[in-house]
Amino acid sequence: MPTDEQLTAFIDGELDVADCERIERLIADDERVAERFDFLSRSSLPFAEAFQPILAEAPAAKLEAMLAAIPSGRESNARSVGFGRRGFLAAVAASFVAAIAIDRAVIDIGHRLSKPDEDTEWRAVVAEYLSLYTADTLSAPAGDHAQQVAQLNDVGAKLDLPLKPEAVAMAGVEFKRAQILNYDSKPLAQIAYLDPESGPMALCIVQSTKGASAPDMENRRGMNVVYWSSPTHAFMLIGHAPIDRMQQLAADVRAHLIA
Repeated sequence: MPTDEQLTAFIDGELDVADCERIERLIADDERVAERFDFLSRSSLPFAEAFQPILAEAPAAKLEAMLAAIPSGRESNARSVGFGRRGFLAAVAASFVAAIAIDRAVIDIGHRLSKPDEDTEWRAVVAEYLSLYTADTLSAPAGDHAQQVAQLNDVGAKLDLPLKPEAVAMAGVEFKRAQILNYDSKPLAQIAYLDPESGPMALCIVQSTKGASAPDMENRRGMNVVYWSSPTHAFMLIGHAPIDRMQQLAADVRAHLIA
């Protein structure tokens, strides 16, 4: 049974006389070969169009060098390579492999040379922790206003950031508790909420010297995150609510904390 590559080369006229005669005999004598030959002969897939996205991203210099190395004329020797479908696919495959190798090398160098992004890391830790929460985790009563004030005063004192119930209140979302966690030997404030529509939600705060930055968005552990920073602190609001609602809640909290 000849390979598809051999049959394709036969169809494209890339084999010498002896190989052509051998393939012709196989087609005539073997029904399986005849069926495969018929299938490949009838195939008219748009190879160039199908591989255009890969070609567009392949290293141009590499591909051009490969194309320049292909003989312009067709040789009768079976080792010659005409630029038919087989040659085209081989060039694309080689270029694609080269692109992958370059990408992996660049990524590896970047990982070894770059320092960890502390802002990203603390958000990742919070997301992993909150992903374990369910509505039952926050089912305990939140306590009265005085208890909320006491919790927020304690948390705010450890962060050197005044926190009041009115400043961290969010419309339609129930305040549940405020507590201090430990991240990299630094206090991390978690103000937990329970959204009746989407479940657990949290406003988390750490001290930061990165400087002020405008709100941005990301998705972690299937949850939406809105994060920003002031000159002294980094904030993130994380939950399962739709991103537009998370943005609005974060904007309200941010305005109150600044005020």
